[in-house]
Amino acid sequence: MSDTTAEPDALLRHHGDVEVESGFVDFAVNVRGDGPPAWLRDRLATVLSSLGSYPSAAAEYAAREQVAALHGRSPDEVLLLSGGAEGFSMLPRLEPQLAATIHPSFTEPDWVLEQAGVPVHRVILPVPFVLDPTLVPDAADMVIIGNPTNPTSVLHPRETVLSLRRPGRTVVVDEAFADAVLGAGESVASQRLEDVVVLRSLTKTWALAGLRCGYALGHPDVLARMQHGRAHWPLGTLQIEAIRACTEPFAAQQARAEAERIDCERTEMIRRLGDLGLSVAGPARAPYLLIRLDDADLVRERLRTMGIAVRRGDTFPGLDRHYLRVAVRDSQQVDILVDALNTVL
Repeated sequence: MSDTTAEPDALLRHHGDVEVESGFVDFAVNVRGDGPPAWLRDRLATVLSSLGSYPSAAAEYAAREQVAALHGRSPDEVLLLSGGAEGFSMLPRLEPQLAATIHPSFTEPDWVLEQAGVPVHRVILPVPFVLDPTLVPDAADMVIIGNPTNPTSVLHPRETVLSLRRPGRTVVVDEAFADAVLGAGESVASQRLEDVVVLRSLTKTWALAGLRCGYALGHPDVLARMQHGRAHWPLGTLQIEAIRACTEPFAAQQARAEAERIDCERTEMIRRLGDLGLSVAGPARAPYLLIRLDDADLVRERLRTMGIAVRRGDTFPGLDRHYLRVAVRDSQQVDILVDALNTVL
């Protein structure tokens, strides 16, 4: 059942991985597959013999060059990260006086900023979770938004996201799932703007959550401030190679193919959940779905007894115990979830 006695900080740091036990059918974590594809494993294996040496500056620059080429930017506009979430840990170095976070959304930025003593104003979007820039206080000199948003699966229009810009304000766009969106999407990753920082993750589509790979895109001066005081050799050789490999043209082509699969699986999954009478937030564009149902916390616990993990929704600001998030999965796994829900409901 939902832990209503947990400290607020603990709820902010609750993530889907804690829902999953060994042998569970996993709908709680938004990672595709159990591990990287064979071509990526082979690529990483080629650098194993070099692990006796420190990561080289040449390899780090080559990875930044590749990321830059993917987004039509220059290497000095790229900062390699140990997972996209590391970018959030760097935001306090930009010294915001008031940060506005758009919710329901990923809660790690709130926790990091509050731990650093930065005042945080949570902007709660009402159903259907459409972005309304007028809800953001004018005094906010930093705004953080996910696009597509976790857990709502809403994809905000690029123009609306960019309308958050104001003189003296930094807009941080979390695009952790952007590569799983079919088509060009509404990404601002290729927008060369001094006041916009984009955070990207490579751990979702490529099943690299255990390796921690991502990057930030932004003005060189802003990126320099973000990494001020950062430890030397912040990323290992395997991480650097993975970032380079996952942003090369072949990988981009594979990501597009995966986005097409996700789109088909999501459409079918929405239909099947709808047939059960469940309400799915939409239009959904990400590799996960937000479901509203009565007593979702009880349903989640009953699914656990059947070996199925789903993500509780009440730890996201703006949601309550009547929400669950489920990852988009293939038809065989959805069969298991639907059969279980038929029993539980």
